[in-house]
Amino acid sequence: MPIVRRWVPSLLLAVVILTLFYHASQYRSDLDSPIKQNIPGTPRPHSGGHFNWAGRVQHYPVTQLTHLPREKPKRLPPVQYTFRRESEQFRSQRLQRREVVKQTFQKCWQSYKTKAWMKDELAPISGRGRNAFGGWSATLVDALDTLWIMDMTSEFEIAAAAAKGIDFSTSTDETINVFETTIRYLGGFLAAYELSGSIGMLDKAVEVGEMLLVTFDTPNHFPITRWKWENAVEGVRQVTPDWMLLSELGSLSLEFTRLSQLTNDMRWFHAVDRITKLLEKQQMQTKLPGLWPVVVDPRNENLTSDTAFTFGGMSDSAYEYLPKQFALLGGVSSEYQKMYERAMATAVDALFFRPMTPNGDDILISGDARIADNGSAPELKPLGQHLGCFAGGMLALGGRLFSNQDHIILGRKLTDGCIWAYKAMERGIMPEIARFVPCESKDTCVWEEKKWHAAVLAKPAPSGEVRVAQEVTRQKNLPEGYADVLDKRYILRPEAIESVFIMYRITGDKRYQEVAWEMFTAINDVSKTELANAAIADITRPKSEGEAPKQDRMESFWLAETLKYFYLIFSEPGLISLDKYVLNTEAHPLRRPV
Repeated sequence: MPIVRRWVPSLLLAVVILTLFYHASQYRSDLDSPIKQNIPGTPRPHSGGHFNWAGRVQHYPVTQLTHLPREKPKRLPPVQYTFRRESEQFRSQRLQRREVVKQTFQKCWQSYKTKAWMKDELAPISGRGRNAFGGWSATLVDALDTLWIMDMTSEFEIAAAAAKGIDFSTSTDETINVFETTIRYLGGFLAAYELSGSIGMLDKAVEVGEMLLVTFDTPNHFPITRWKWENAVEGVRQVTPDWMLLSELGSLSLEFTRLSQLTNDMRWFHAVDRITKLLEKQQMQTKLPGLWPVVVDPRNENLTSDTAFTFGGMSDSAYEYLPKQFALLGGVSSEYQKMYERAMATAVDALFFRPMTPNGDDILISGDARIADNGSAPELKPLGQHLGCFAGGMLALGGRLFSNQDHIILGRKLTDGCIWAYKAMERGIMPEIARFVPCESKDTCVWEEKKWHAAVLAKPAPSGEVRVAQEVTRQKNLPEGYADVLDKRYILRPEAIESVFIMYRITGDKRYQEVAWEMFTAINDVSKTELANAAIADITRPKSEGEAPKQDRMESFWLAETLKYFYLIFSEPGLISLDKYVLNTEAHPLRRPV
């Protein structure tokens, strides 16, 4: 028996080593050899009727791969503020607030488990389950890392076990949104692996990654981002579309790069590196040099034709990923810094404006710009999109990574602009899209009621029309400074709290925690239902008319992003440190190289 006891640990160790070697061998590629071709033939269904996307024959095989940079990661400037020890009173208040956020998450999660398990979303009013993102349990996958971060490990294990059974060889949707699939599913599985170390989560990330690579099987190896997956199953040759949204083309880099880093398989990095090279090549050739337009043409590899530019929807994360990709690659790929700095230099002049406010607040909002057909100077459209509120955090992060204090100041002003847009509304929440009155100068701006009235009426307002303007502001419930609300919804979006969180971690300014608590309280009060939290159809509805009307929607980013950011801002700064992780646009933490 003593001899048996002595050999058992050695045998167990040998089994563990062989198991790890086996898993590693599944993902390893020969870095110095041409790419190994996929298994010939069409995907073979197994006994359950499913198939492995990796088995699909390639019509346009890649013969040589681009590799990840071989240089050692650089020591980048610290991102996070050096926090001092807090008082017991402050700590107690912070943890109480964090617990309230966690309880809100737990309520939503429990309702999802009991009412909509394995569906993409919970309908928070009716209690039904609905599929909106492929039918692959979007809320479950998106919330995996939030469960871990909130120390709900038993719930994480249940969810992770269920996620292993998700079948990505079929879908409830005819057309798959590749961008949404990448940020929610691939990002969700990668982050779950990063935090838990579960090899099963990496297996699922690879499974999703294999499927996504099929969208790049086109003549020029640019992806199809609105993808008819059944055609691919049937072996139909694919063609890259001749139009695409910038965010869909330019927001795959983080997830694909991290998958290559973790598996040592260069196929994913190669796929997105082609996109990076095209973005860099044509950045200064667009109609607003430095920025890429909203609509691009990947089939003809032309990013220069469109005339609309924004940091808002349809473009946002393509810019967000520039400093984050720089950090994820350890600072050894300078093209991301160059693209970021060029884009921000143009945005300062063409997109950022100071809105006229009653108190003369020194704030900025990121608007839209359009170039006329005659090629004249860009026309500013003074719109503020909730989606654009990420820009403050992006500039603050870029300012830290690239030692640019001016960008940190810009990030603060942009973040404070969204904070003002929240506070100015009667219910304390910024709408989806609003129009403001731009100041003539970013340096000084005096409140002019006549100018505001003119903007409300969208035309000059002589004294005889003051009452008309006042009636319009009353009917639309417009606070002073708001010229119009073009989209009255609030759909539980995270972008404002995202920038507030990043500004807090970068500056250590406790004011941002107070702002976060006000934002959370306002959002939870107006959106909570018996089961969870619901999107708001009209955030401008006066309180005197009762509750704001709700929509029966709770997108997965409420659990993946919004509540995660609220939880993290009331947590210890070391939890998901920005010096250790970059967060993808769905707030999934990906570990930076050391």
